[in-house]
Parts: sequence; C-alpha cells; structure tokens
Amino acid sequence: MDWKIELVAIPVTDVDRAKSFYVDQCGFNADHDHQVSPDLRFVQLTPPGSACSIVLGTGITEMAPGSQKGVQVVVADAAKAREQLISKGVEASEVDIQAWGHFVYFADPDGNTWSLQQMPPRG
Repeated sequence: MDWKIELVAIPVTDVDRAKSFYVDQCGFNADHDHQVSPDLRFVQLTPPGSACSIVLGTGITEMAPGSQKGVQVVVADAAKAREQLISKGVEASEVDIQAWGHFVYFADPDGNTWSLQQMPPRG
C-alpha cells in the first residue's frame, strides 16, 4: 500500500498576503480558494511539478503562524531556483553546498521556513 503526502498545512497570519507570496513570488499554482464558512477558508497551492500541495487559510490548523519549519522541496538546480526567488523579491540564502546536495533556504512573511534541495549526482 502506498502512503502519499499530498497536503501540508502552513500557518499564516494574513491569508491574502501569504497567497500572494507563494503564487506571485514563489511561482506556486493557485488550485483552490474557498470560503467554506465564516470560520473556514481553504486555500490550496501547489509548487510547480509537485504532487504535494500546501494549504493555508483560516480554521485550517492550530499551529501558530510561522511555526512550520523546514519544509523541503527538491529542485533540479538550486542556483537557478534561487535566482528565480531573488528575481521575485524573495530573500534567499546563498547556495549551501553539502555532500548530500545543494541547498537554498528562505522564509515566508510569517517566518515559516523552507529549504530547496538539489540532489547530488548519482553514481
């Protein structure tokens, strides 16, 4: 039986600001934005090429805004991914070169942190 992670909650203070950051600056696709009830807004966003999405909104999670730390995304080229983020105004780290991959780190406006990993060559 397969177990697939398909949705990760990202706790934010301002849903519209966070949606704009992830869509306009990080290039995520805006899949859904539904105000289900006065207490529940469901915003699903997906990184390009990903089978896993993020969800943010109101009434989604009990985590404090900014407390989601270290969500990791695999990219083909960490330097190019960094350039894309920087060109859209995202503060991103320099490329951190390790034996197990090249990494770039950034945070959303609430302080939720992300790492981008370029896997090392196999072989």
